[in-house]
Amino acid sequence: MAEQHKEATNTPAASDDGLPNGVAPRKKTNVRFAFACAILASMTSILLGYDIGVMSGAALFIKEDLKITDVEVEVLLGILNLYSLIGSFAAGRTSDWIGRRLTIILAAVIFFVGAFMMGFSVNYPMLMAGRFVAGIGVGYALMIAPVYTAEVSPASSRGFLTSFPEVFINLGILLGYVSNYGFSHLSLKLGWRLMLGVGAAPSVVLALMVLGMPESPRWLVMKGRLADARAVLDKTSASPEEAALRLAEIKAAAGIPADLDGDVVATAAPKRAGGGEERDVWKELILSPAPGVRRVLLSALGIHFFQQASGIDSVVLYSPRVFQSAGITDKSKLLGTTCAVGVAKTLFILVATFTLDRFGRRPLLLASTGGMAACLVGLGMGLTVIGHHQQQHRVPWAVGVCIASILGVVGFFSIGLGPITWVYSSEIFPLHLRALGCALGVGLNRVTSGVISMTFLSLSKGITIGGSFFLYAGVASIAWVFFFTYLPETRGRTLEQMGELFGIPNMAGDDGYQQQQSPEKEKDNVIEMASTTATTSDVRKD
Repeated sequence: MAEQHKEATNTPAASDDGLPNGVAPRKKTNVRFAFACAILASMTSILLGYDIGVMSGAALFIKEDLKITDVEVEVLLGILNLYSLIGSFAAGRTSDWIGRRLTIILAAVIFFVGAFMMGFSVNYPMLMAGRFVAGIGVGYALMIAPVYTAEVSPASSRGFLTSFPEVFINLGILLGYVSNYGFSHLSLKLGWRLMLGVGAAPSVVLALMVLGMPESPRWLVMKGRLADARAVLDKTSASPEEAALRLAEIKAAAGIPADLDGDVVATAAPKRAGGGEERDVWKELILSPAPGVRRVLLSALGIHFFQQASGIDSVVLYSPRVFQSAGITDKSKLLGTTCAVGVAKTLFILVATFTLDRFGRRPLLLASTGGMAACLVGLGMGLTVIGHHQQQHRVPWAVGVCIASILGVVGFFSIGLGPITWVYSSEIFPLHLRALGCALGVGLNRVTSGVISMTFLSLSKGITIGGSFFLYAGVASIAWVFFFTYLPETRGRTLEQMGELFGIPNMAGDDGYQQQQSPEKEKDNVIEMASTTATTSDVRKD
């Protein structure tokens, strides 16, 4: 055994091209193909981003045109998050049934119908009906984009690629802000309807482009289509060895014997360790989870909850209101300043995109949450000072503090808590629990976002607008403690290796699989880990 270990340890010595012996050089075309797939899948997130951005400004004109109250505005802005629950839970079952790719197309079609209805709304009930349909489409998009991207990405660049959904959410928010500013000069009745109706255009383009994407290799393996899965992995892996290893690990996680091969194989529901019962994913994930599964679930739910409970939607959705409270009253200046929020959010998300696989999840997550807490305290302080002096005169320094704090909140959110929530929750679940687990995370995310969005104006009246942001700062501080004490680092691990990290004996539910690994398999694992290390080093050098 010692000799085998020594052989395995010495195997991945560096060759002239900088990679371990026995590992083929990285295929740049494969990396580009995985990159393109991740971009197309992540573009579904632009639908949510556009809705968030455009509603923040359109609400000012909708309230004036339809003569609705602040409570109705709160419901209008926040209800989409609750409607999206239907889509997120349906997406888990739908994506397991028809595949990840067709589910993305379905999300785009549903959102198109919703945006069309909102653009032609003549009253509040019709507008709410359009929000209902669009919300279902958003729920589908939020759940399926990170799942598909994580399943098609190699481990060495999964953090980079899986952060793309958050990139496109931010891009969508920026486009929504720009739409607000561009259409704000039109007539009252036409302007806000064009703001909402234009959102149908990206969904049409998205649905057409997704037709050229391959299906997720993990879904193909779950359906027994090994030849199709192998073809996708060959196109998206850095080397043939990595493609073979990824296929073997996916087969193990799906409960398919390692020696069972062929173009199409019969698959059955995986068995529990030590028993012959069919897996009940609801029971295994929620009703009676094993300790490791429970930790995975709590980690995913915790990060989703704190992402929204820290008040980011109050800053983004109600930024025009916040700027009004800070003393900016002209609508053109108001919407122009709001565009600066979108620009800052988009620029900072790019920082996270290029550093997730370099610095890891935990450092960025902790820095992000700590920075948000400090900026929320600054925002609460500035608004409190302005509120006390509003009747006498403006306080320029407090206005500056408010603007800087808002930009700081969205900036810190975008370098960590924003993108890492989707990356982390999509990569830690076992394969057979991933669709349901991600759906539960998105569900909690949307419920929390809905509660925050639909209570901000009422909360501000109850404890002042400055007090509201002090409250969010307290939540962000609690989040920092939770992340520090409970979430382990996941950088560089394959999706199938997460079980070791969280204490799940194995991802397939078959006790014998790990024990039956051959010395050659152990050797290949060492080579794969060395290859991943070399790949990560290349990323650092770049």
